[in-house]
Amino acid sequence: MNISVLGAGNGGTAVAADLSLRGHDVTLIKTSHALHDQNFEYLIKNEGTVKLIENGETKVAKIKQITRDLSKLSESEVVIIYIQTNYHENLIKRIKPYLKDGQVLLINPGYLSTTYVLRHCKDIDLTICEAQSSFIDCRINEPGTIKVGFRNVRNPLGIYPKKHLEYGKEKLDHLGFPFVYLPSVIEAGLHNPNLIIHTVGAIMSIPRIEKTKGEYCMYHEVFTPSVWNILEALDKEKMDVMEKMGCERLPYVEACKFRNTLDDERDAKEVFFWYADMPTRAKGPTKVDSRYISEDVPQGLVLLESLGLKYKIATPICTALINIASAALGRDLRLEGRTLENLGEDLLDLIMKDRDS
Repeated sequence: MNISVLGAGNGGTAVAADLSLRGHDVTLIKTSHALHDQNFEYLIKNEGTVKLIENGETKVAKIKQITRDLSKLSESEVVIIYIQTNYHENLIKRIKPYLKDGQVLLINPGYLSTTYVLRHCKDIDLTICEAQSSFIDCRINEPGTIKVGFRNVRNPLGIYPKKHLEYGKEKLDHLGFPFVYLPSVIEAGLHNPNLIIHTVGAIMSIPRIEKTKGEYCMYHEVFTPSVWNILEALDKEKMDVMEKMGCERLPYVEACKFRNTLDDERDAKEVFFWYADMPTRAKGPTKVDSRYISEDVPQGLVLLESLGLKYKIATPICTALINIASAALGRDLRLEGRTLENLGEDLLDLIMKDRDS
């Protein structure tokens, strides 16, 4: 299958390499000069060669094409967006001229970016798919070398519109990842684990980040009983909002368990701490103004707060975390955030109507 991956960071490069090893023709497209330029230049000079290190084994992949040319995505059946969610709308506007009827557009993660596609690409017959989280947890160790820490055993996806569900499943199942399909992109977008785990973890770690200059691991250290209480309070607010939107109440730990283990009998909280305590977990965040806060607070928590206001659901913990993060970074994260106003309330209503039809 011909596939384009937009975003040449940790996840994008790893997924492009992994898909190449599965026999797909992959084009990896760098969308900016913000991060990972050294890795990208290495890939160009070495004809797309990537080393994937996993469980002590090294596999060498050859990505067919490495480029900054967005027009190359027009040749693909599946287009995967693998960049920070802060930049989704701008990228969707940039790629619109090269998208075509019949393509599957997979956004990983989504945070309801389907609304941006509907706004800017309404005249293109796309199958839009949102994922909850990266299929491969990994880090670029050095240019051209990626260390894989963990793979989801199940990857929940939502597809819009509903009439394209079977078509989308047929295309996506050829990729080779273990996908399961949710009722809609709403469940996929709002069950992004980083909305809960990154925001609480990083905000409650701010002194530790600065004191150690990032020489610590959030997953190993921060989720003490008291911090866990904060996490569960935020999670309750999210479930209250999602229930009002017609979604099933699904706790964070249950969603984590579903992604991370096939042992359905295992205690969900125990699964989270098993996952968090893995020795392969990367250090970090290494600075306060990292994506853990600068992405997941404005794109995740601000979205949750905005939905709470629409549905008249109180979200005091969410609001407090946004305020604390904004004070710590010295800027109002709501001003750069994802709200119903900039997503388009009418577009969200359209997605919900499609789900419930």
